[in-house]
Amino acid sequence: FKRECVKIIPVLGSVNHKSKVNIVLNEYKIHTVYHAAAYKHVPMVEINPFSGVYNNILGTFNMVEQSIANNVETFILISTDKAVRPTNVMGASKRFSELILQGFDGTSSTILSMVRFGNVLDSAGSVLPLFRKQINDGGPLTVTHKDIIRYFMSIPESVQLVIQAGAMAKGGEVFILDMGDPINILDMAKKMIYLSGLIPKDEDNPNGDISIEFTGLR
Repeated sequence: FKRECVKIIPVLGSVNHKSKVNIVLNEYKIHTVYHAAAYKHVPMVEINPFSGVYNNILGTFNMVEQSIANNVETFILISTDKAVRPTNVMGASKRFSELILQGFDGTSSTILSMVRFGNVLDSAGSVLPLFRKQINDGGPLTVTHKDIIRYFMSIPESVQLVIQAGAMAKGGEVFILDMGDPINILDMAKKMIYLSGLIPKDEDNPNGDISIEFTGLR
């Protein structure tokens, strides 16, 4: 059997560059757009609200507008669980982005849908790479609060579910992925220390190897 290879074409540009987006969508006859371009670092966007809003909201508006103009079949916005009753600028900007898609829904043949999910294990923003680095540096591991919990899924799971959601979309839906059971971050930190062949340093183990520091909720 001849193996089919996926051709990857790197294009350097910005979601806010209207003519660039238009040229790319038109030249390569794009069928499906997965729009994940966003500033998602909560404190960074809180400090730089204008840049966050400009990129996340206007960038999404431009991508949707140009996708419709170029007859893209399916447009999927990668949203976030922080868009639910948002308490920060980043979450509010992503919720606004969802409303943009719902506003455009039904105005053309382009199917517009959104996928919301939380933390992806081992992604760039995950705590796992941070904990690994902190363990390699000798600690401490930083945890916001002893009772904090997070929902996680693996990178392959998240990719497959986003693609499946796009295939199921009829237009205007917000797909919320089943993230399973929540994980206590403190327990995860301790397990990672143990898996590294070390012992957490706490009241029960004052002579342990790696301490855990509580930094407080943002």
